[in-house]
Amino acid sequence: MNISTDIVIIGGGIAALEAARNLSRRFHVHIITKSDLTVSSSYKAQGGIAAVISADDDTALHIQDTLKAGEYHHHEGNVKALIENGASVVKELLQEGFQADHNEDGEISLGLEGAHSKHRIVHAGGDATGKNLVDYIAGELPPNVYIHTYEFAYELLLNSAHECCGVRVKTNSGEKSYFASYVILATGGAGALYECTSNCETSYGDGIALAYLAGASVTDMEFVQFHPSLLYVNGARGLVSEAVRGAGGKFVDVNGKPIMDGKHPLGDLAPRHITAYEMYKMRENGQEVFIDISRIKSFEQKFPTIHNLCSQNGVDLSNGRIPIAPGSHFLMGGVITDLYGQTSIPRLFAVGEVACTGVHGANRLASNSLLEGITFGTMMATYLLENGDNQHNFILRSDIDSPISESLLPKVLLQKAMLSNAGIVRSKEGLQKLIVQLPGITSKTGNLRGYSKERIELYFMNITASLIAHAAQERTESRGAHIRNDYPMKANHWQKRWIVFEQGKMNVRNDLYECNQTKSYVN
Repeated sequence: MNISTDIVIIGGGIAALEAARNLSRRFHVHIITKSDLTVSSSYKAQGGIAAVISADDDTALHIQDTLKAGEYHHHEGNVKALIENGASVVKELLQEGFQADHNEDGEISLGLEGAHSKHRIVHAGGDATGKNLVDYIAGELPPNVYIHTYEFAYELLLNSAHECCGVRVKTNSGEKSYFASYVILATGGAGALYECTSNCETSYGDGIALAYLAGASVTDMEFVQFHPSLLYVNGARGLVSEAVRGAGGKFVDVNGKPIMDGKHPLGDLAPRHITAYEMYKMRENGQEVFIDISRIKSFEQKFPTIHNLCSQNGVDLSNGRIPIAPGSHFLMGGVITDLYGQTSIPRLFAVGEVACTGVHGANRLASNSLLEGITFGTMMATYLLENGDNQHNFILRSDIDSPISESLLPKVLLQKAMLSNAGIVRSKEGLQKLIVQLPGITSKTGNLRGYSKERIELYFMNITASLIAHAAQERTESRGAHIRNDYPMKANHWQKRWIVFEQGKMNVRNDLYECNQTKSYVN
């Protein structure tokens, strides 16, 4: 079955929906997602939207907070565009009718989260901002936006001019091909490559593998953010939002002693790579860690999602403690794009967590992710509304031999190996042990139609894991979310350098968009 349309968006999170809502003013848009709209990091997001909307805040402060949290490994022009345009986009969203939480005075209630210098986090429904935002924008979609659930994208279609002109998917009843003038990746991150994660269990980074195997440039894969507080009851059970600490919660040990006192000037609201590392060290030493919520009044009303999560997992909150552990949360890297989502492959765009514009640096600032989705989703759509044209070349390049020839790590073993060797703390020995078990970075796309969805998805998992491991081995320093115990300090020669994968090669660049690489070799 073939479908011809204007634009295909792969993914169903907030970046996809916001882009589709805007693009629908001119184009027919088809959204394809491998599950449904309730299975995404956007939908699960407990944190809010970071935006400068109050009179006592300033975009310059938000920019500085973003740069500081990310260890200044950013494209600063893109950070400025995100924060300044984001403030306008959020204000417009609120004026349209999106219902944010308000305080007793009738003003929008702005929360505080880690590494922010001001209260600037917009929430909706307490800790259910993501759900409310997805529901709101999905409800605004017009009839010329078509949503296809339970379709797995497994191959980007490239024409004879090496432009993207469509995508092949597997459905529950067979296969389907979409042909379009533009294809947009909005597939989210790769948290489920790890055994312990806040992400949906299907967040394997398959969009990154899909793009990389087609020839797109990928970068910053070594920077995987671990959240310090996942509910932990015989394994990770879900996220305990940073907003809990913003409301007065504190990290404590089994005796109730504060953990972060004296560890960082911001204490419990230090950047995530710092708090996650402290929780990791405690647990590695055999000590349980908790969030003390005894100071938070009306916890159930303020955090209904977290309260229900604790109740479902048998956690008695009457003692004022939530048992936690760190887990993978957000990928700062991804497919390289400019401000408007353009990748290195013509007519292939990417937006949201799957994309890398350099706005998150080495460690994302809390609640900048929903901001990124709605802001860059809007900016990309505006660009295509003004500049988009029709694709006329649908002559596909010749298929090459099927690439899945190497052995692959099974899912459970891969997730354990990633957490052990490419998790919060890495080492040369551990990364090398991992790399030899994964496909090489020279893997390329080919005819995958003969394989099952499960086999292709496992292949994509292995490819994305390999990119993370190779980048983590190459960056011989500790910076932000990338921590090496054999290189525990930041190194000046790694400042503002990007490890880029493209066409089976790994290059180190002096600029995110630099064309002349300073180093190049094939794995």
